[in-house]
Amino acid sequence: MFEDRSARKQFLNAPPSVPAAIASVLEPVLAATSLAVFHGLFGQPFGGPAMAMAILLLVLMFPGVNRFGKTGIGVGIDIFLSWSGVLMVLVLVGYATGGLAAFDPQMLLAWALITPLVHWACVVGGTAWMRHRAALPQHRRPAVVVGAHRMGQRVAQMLATRKGYGHDLLGFFDDRSAERLHLPGAVPLVGSLAELPDFIERHGVKDVFITLPLTSQPRILQLMETLQNSTASLHFVPDVFGVSIIQGRLDDMGGVPVVGLHVTPFTGINGLLKRASDVVLATLILILVAPVMLAVAVGVKLSSPGPVIFRQRRTGLDGEVIEVYKFRSMTTQDNGAVVQQATRNDPRVTRFGAFIRRTSLDELPQFFNVLKGQMSIVGPRPHAVAHNEQYRKIVKAYMARHKVKPGITGWAQVNGLRGETDTVEKMARRVEYDLEYLRNWSLGLDLLIIARTAKLMFFDRKAY
Repeated sequence: MFEDRSARKQFLNAPPSVPAAIASVLEPVLAATSLAVFHGLFGQPFGGPAMAMAILLLVLMFPGVNRFGKTGIGVGIDIFLSWSGVLMVLVLVGYATGGLAAFDPQMLLAWALITPLVHWACVVGGTAWMRHRAALPQHRRPAVVVGAHRMGQRVAQMLATRKGYGHDLLGFFDDRSAERLHLPGAVPLVGSLAELPDFIERHGVKDVFITLPLTSQPRILQLMETLQNSTASLHFVPDVFGVSIIQGRLDDMGGVPVVGLHVTPFTGINGLLKRASDVVLATLILILVAPVMLAVAVGVKLSSPGPVIFRQRRTGLDGEVIEVYKFRSMTTQDNGAVVQQATRNDPRVTRFGAFIRRTSLDELPQFFNVLKGQMSIVGPRPHAVAHNEQYRKIVKAYMARHKVKPGITGWAQVNGLRGETDTVEKMARRVEYDLEYLRNWSLGLDLLIIARTAKLMFFDRKAY
């Protein structure tokens, strides 16, 4: 079975924790089950349309977000926003297919209001049970941190936040004296590395976090050899936080451990899910807004001479140049080596163009870019090729945003960074939000951004 020992798998994917596994199915199953329960309470048959909605809920919401262990009003807000995004998709699908007519409106309203409350109650109850179980003596996990520098103190802070879930941080081990270290007051220096094996034995330490820098490789190897005879679990924590990490992960490639630092989130099943949601939503939206697009096209044609659709060269996935479609809103069509961004009261913008830019109606043709596979509905906004060449030299990690397809809307745009980026600071902030989106992507986040974008179309005044 393991004839080729050099290719034997050395690193295994960590199995999901019990709370994470429960959470992955709790959210979708709870929504689908409560739909069936409310059908029964209102005396409605759970027929074809209801079963189709239940299946759609399972597809949209799996895997559920693990909120166990989190407390405060933020949990309720997160559940509400995620549920609102799901409801928006259901309404769009129901409106496009005419399926809403098959449901009792009062039943749907009660189901929509009660389901997130039940979910919140499950999260609160599950968190309380986790804390109760962790407080039992047999479930405590005494831990120590080897290395009291920056990374070690970061691990110590992490363990302190997890005290309610089983970890007891006993202190640091470091060969330097306490006078040379800047330790947090609540965590003592217990001893030197030579004293660690005896300390583990005497205090029943279950977790050892080794945070020594990679320059200390001989000491790390010696320590690992010494501790292999102990019963404690050993964890090596490399200090990689000096660089901007995007979807960091550990892969096993033919027996070789490979740490990914800048990796696209849309690989494997995530890529399939992202593409499927883009195609389905783009198709539904184009069907719904077809009359609006026709009206806008007529307005553009009557407002000024020139083509209705403006094609601009933008930078897409992996730096490839694509042509992005927009309804023309200006009297000029800058598309060369120098592209001037639109400014407030820009004389190039027509009167009708100002309206469609403010409401984002000029972006509607980009749903055809989505269907062609050049863009996504949600992602970093594509910049003109000329702007990319300008900013890639002065904004840190600027080109990392091109590890995914550009989007019609994005996390930066719904956080106040829509419209002109007339300073380097504004562009840097936009890039920060784009990278934050890549690190934290989920289908629920996409739905949240779409919902917030719909609101900005009518109330935001930063686009011109």
